[in-house]
This record gives sequence, structure tokens and C-alpha cells, in this order.
Amino acid sequence: MHISEGILGGPVLLTGAVLSMSGIVYGLYKLDHDQVPKVAIVSAALFVASLIHIPLGPANVHLILNGIAGLLLGWTVFPAYLVVLVLHAMLFQFGGLTVLGVNTFNLALPAVLCYYFFKPLVRRTERKSVLFGAGVVIGFFSIGLSIFCLGLSLYSTGPEFLGVAGIIAFSHLPVMVVEGAITGSVIVFLHQVRPDILG
Repeated sequence: MHISEGILGGPVLLTGAVLSMSGIVYGLYKLDHDQVPKVAIVSAALFVASLIHIPLGPANVHLILNGIAGLLLGWTVFPAYLVVLVLHAMLFQFGGLTVLGVNTFNLALPAVLCYYFFKPLVRRTERKSVLFGAGVVIGFFSIGLSIFCLGLSLYSTGPEFLGVAGIIAFSHLPVMVVEGAITGSVIVFLHQVRPDILG
């Protein structure tokens, strides 16, 4: 879910850069030394998962996993996504450097909101069915909000992009289902083997 170079207008690019930089600075402030390995592992997982592209209609879709990343990392998901998107732009020409701020914000903000909305539920729940259901909701919510942010970025550049945003949203419906199932399964698995990571 990358916006490519040359599409967004200057004010949108500047706004995205400022908002992302604020999140990155705060994320680095919240990053403890002992959290660095966890952030690195989640960043690597995000990078690998997003490399598997599936053509679906006029768009290519891939796993995003920002819901589970936000649940595990909180605000440090901002610098984690920055690293992932820089590598995408430099190695594979996905997205680009000028749209780095907007793309980072569109993926990291929903992740942080998942942390605040769902972390208390996941932390105090013991039932597997509830944990899996929470994961499904997290997967749907994170992707849906990322699509909304992407659509808002395109619409802020010009209303003619609204149709493109609708196509992107429609093509990501299967991704929302798959991400929900994966997120739910990962939460249940982590609750069984490493509950401290979720707590």
C-alpha cells in the first residue's frame, strides 16, 4: 500500500513529512535499549511480509500487518516502518523517498491506534476465542484505517483520485480478511508461548 512518486501535491507531502517526523521522534524517545531487538524483529517481519505481492484487479496487494506491529511496538512502530519503507524505496523502488512521510504515517498511525484501543483487552483476556476475535478486529481496523488515510492523502491532492482510492479499498478487502486471521492466530500463539510480549 505505497503511494508512488509524483502523485501527491506539495502540501500533502509536507504535512505527511511533519506528522511522520513527529511520530518517529516520539517513537525513538519511547524506545528503551532492551526493546531494540523486538523492534528489529518486527521490522524484519514487516519487510518480508510486504514483499509477497499478489495481483488483484488493477492493483497489487500484499500483507501489511500494521495491526499486530502496533500492538507489539506502540509508538516505536513509527521508526520501524520508516526503516521498512526506506528499504523498499531504495532496493525495490516501492513508493519513493519524497512520499516517505505520507506512506509512513498512513501505515503507522493505525498501528498506534490499535495499540491504544486493543492492548488493554488483549492484556487482560485469557480466552483464546476472545483473543482470536480481537485479532480479527485488529486486522480489519488497521487495514481499513490505512486505506482511509491513503484515500484522504489522494483526495487532498485532487478529488479526481477518489475513484482510485475506491479501487484500492475494494482490492484490499481480501487482505483485510487474511490479515484478521493471521493477526488473531499470532495473538493466540504469543499468548501461549510468550505472554510477556503482549503484556
